[in-house]
Amino acid sequence: MTPKRRLILALLLLVLPALLAIWYPHWAYVWVGGMVLLLFLAAVDLWWLRQIPCPKVERLLHTTIPVGVWTGVQLKLESRFPHNLMVTVHDHHPADCDVRDQPLTLEIPAQRQLTINYQVLPRSRGDKQFTGVDLVIHSSFRLWRLKRFLDHQTKVRVYPNFREIAHFALLATDNHLSQMGVRRRQRRGEGSDFHQLREYRVGDALRQIDWKASSRYRRLISKEYQDERDQQLVFLLDCGRHMRHRDEQGAHLDHVLNAMLLLSYVAERQGDGVGFLSFGGIHRWQPPIKGGDLVRRILDRCYDIEPTLEAADYLSAARQLMSLQNRRALLVILTNSRTEDQSELQKAVSILAKRHLVVIADLHEASLDQVLDRPVTDRAGALRFQAVVDYLGERRESHERLQYRGGLVIDSRPQQLPINLVNAYLDVKASGAL
Repeated sequence: MTPKRRLILALLLLVLPALLAIWYPHWAYVWVGGMVLLLFLAAVDLWWLRQIPCPKVERLLHTTIPVGVWTGVQLKLESRFPHNLMVTVHDHHPADCDVRDQPLTLEIPAQRQLTINYQVLPRSRGDKQFTGVDLVIHSSFRLWRLKRFLDHQTKVRVYPNFREIAHFALLATDNHLSQMGVRRRQRRGEGSDFHQLREYRVGDALRQIDWKASSRYRRLISKEYQDERDQQLVFLLDCGRHMRHRDEQGAHLDHVLNAMLLLSYVAERQGDGVGFLSFGGIHRWQPPIKGGDLVRRILDRCYDIEPTLEAADYLSAARQLMSLQNRRALLVILTNSRTEDQSELQKAVSILAKRHLVVIADLHEASLDQVLDRPVTDRAGALRFQAVVDYLGERRESHERLQYRGGLVIDSRPQQLPINLVNAYLDVKASGAL
């Protein structure tokens, strides 16, 4: 229970007649009368405020919300007081969230409900909690305010930005993957799984012709194949210190998770199973799974993964995966390697390539390309330019050695990784290499 500014100002104003009463005694009556009236009003207002029952509050929001996106939260306030009630509302949102339209002062109609809306923007993934709601109830004469804390806990999961993933998935559903840069090969009858018989088309290979069906129907009939289904895709997710890098578009690990989830969706539509193994301080193993809720299940297992301060141990991860994954699979290593990591990464690829088809998705910072695009105007700029050229040259040589060891390398900016990864997967499926 605290006095408001209006009451404090009124008390300060009464100091003036008290001072004047020193020289003009009749001002003492003004001061006494004003003080009695103010104290009476303050006492009545305080008594009235203490009779007000605390409004009920209900919070409404989704239990899963995306990182980096403004998400709406609703608060339902119900007053049981027979008169209109002026309150200030502040919801205790998670500390690492930005907020709009908070706190908010409003008037609740007598014995009615009122719904207010505000927005939060989570800055990181993981489990978050709304702890409660602060209500400041204003008295009728606005001389006092009463603060009440309502313990109203709500747990939410902050996932990767699945709205963007859902947009990609919608494009895939509508066969509009080309709109986001995914290439689709125009192939006729190629693949490894028989799909159907159809009439011969110009350009079909002779080996596709089904001579028995052709003699029966007395016209040329071709066999049509589709990409082999029921294969397995396994991600090796680097959670080490190099994945802590951030750029203007967000954290590298967030881009990697988006790419992993998008490719999981595409693989699920291809009839393949998807799993992952995380390493570099966080060790989680999800065996390859199939089904319509594949993406959701993968999302539930990886949404709270954050990069650590540990170094990525590629050799240990490779040996662990070889013991866990016996069936041949497409392995996608999602990492951000440095020159000092290449020797160990090459050994890991050599181990994995004995049984699996290996793709290394190696991120590089956009700042490197920006240095190359920037005009060189001074000596420092020239040295910086040459240092980046030398570094990228060493990086290309390292990637060539990885390819020699049996890996397919994707050198990509984080923002372009989802598209590049899906394209590589479709190329592998089309080639029948898996």
